[in-house]
Amino acid sequence: MKNTDKRIFPALVGMTVTCLLLFSGCISMFERTGQVLDGSAFAERRISAYSSQKMKITKVQNRDGEHSVIITLNQFPAISLRGALPDGQNLFFLTGMYYLGGNEHGWNEWRLDISAAGNLKLGDENAWLTIHSGIEAVQISEGRIHRFDTRITGDEALTSLRNRQERILSLSEWMLNQHAPKGLSQRFFDRHWKPLLFPEIVPARRRPANWRQQDDIWARAEDIRWNISYTERIFPEELREVRNSGTLLRDWEEALSWIYLKYGWENLEALLSAENILQRTR
Repeated sequence: MKNTDKRIFPALVGMTVTCLLLFSGCISMFERTGQVLDGSAFAERRISAYSSQKMKITKVQNRDGEHSVIITLNQFPAISLRGALPDGQNLFFLTGMYYLGGNEHGWNEWRLDISAAGNLKLGDENAWLTIHSGIEAVQISEGRIHRFDTRITGDEALTSLRNRQERILSLSEWMLNQHAPKGLSQRFFDRHWKPLLFPEIVPARRRPANWRQQDDIWARAEDIRWNISYTERIFPEELREVRNSGTLLRDWEEALSWIYLKYGWENLEALLSAENILQRTR
């Protein structure tokens, strides 16, 4: 390969991955892109696969001969769940959740340690899955951030991702207490919430009624003039500075699928706790 090609190839890969993350909701895209990023695409091979309208289960084997199970959900294409093979009694444990979410400037990746138990049977023609317990989220244990031409890894990435996790948890808890609609697709989730969170940047016809009042106080941050009086009226104390500083908007733009995941956590658990029957496809 010529030197020029060596310089161009990483840039083309980055551009291609970002485009895929932005414009594709395909679960297989998530699996393959995430595996290419961390090299695991070359370290694991698929043994069998099962699919339904709601999810896909894949049994994989790594280079050391160890087997594990990967679960992906159509409603939450930015994540995959991983667990060990079920034992002889079909007892199954989930141990990790993997996230890959893209935006126009790059992407966020992380592994969240989780704990959940259920039953999984992988048959010759079908698979049966039920998770009996809720999914307990422990901690983000590893992650990476790609922003423009910068790759952030190690402790710096962990700190940034964990801080964002805390902000997203606070935001989603507040949202869920607003008697907001549930079961929305990510597209309609964005359409419903963005005008309420950021009326300053959406078309006038989509802004909440009376969001702007005569004596409101304004302040500029991140090249946007924020109505901080609206912030005081609407948001809890822990989110006010986050919104007024523009940090909440960055979270929304860079990690919408992550916010959607936390908002829809009950839906995620409900999908897994059902008696799921999948047909073997491989």
